[in-house]
Amino acid sequence: MDTTYLLPAIGISIKELPRDAPIRLVAKGHQISISDISLFELSAKGAKYITNGTLTPERVMMGIRAIVYDDAIGHILIHDSDILLTSFRLRSVLADFIDCLILSSAINRCDALVTEDGDILDLNKNKEFNELLATANSKFKIRKLAEIL
Repeated sequence: MDTTYLLPAIGISIKELPRDAPIRLVAKGHQISISDISLFELSAKGAKYITNGTLTPERVMMGIRAIVYDDAIGHILIHDSDILLTSFRLRSVLADFIDCLILSSAINRCDALVTEDGDILDLNKNKEFNELLATANSKFKIRKLAEIL
């Protein structure tokens, strides 16, 4: 699961997305996993909102703790060799290295990545990316939330 769906946990709403996306996915029988880099992303985004006075540090920390200690959410360590190697390969087709780590985590440990990120979704049509998938995880899919719910 991409970081976007975790933002409501720290107090940031995304208009187009349901606030309870993780809960709805679990209710439909999906197992949720996140890359540990998503916790960094949540902290960085939270810091921006704290600085402009929109959120309190306590709100952001409470949300991150809720994610970390939620048994329904699996955590994927980014320092794993397979994940790092795949993320280095992904860097040639995806400009944002944090996205490379998230996508690599999903490719190596999951069946799919749920995301709204246009750059990641566009990889479905990328020949080099599909060749990488053929060797790393041929059953892997990139999906938008609306396709799953």
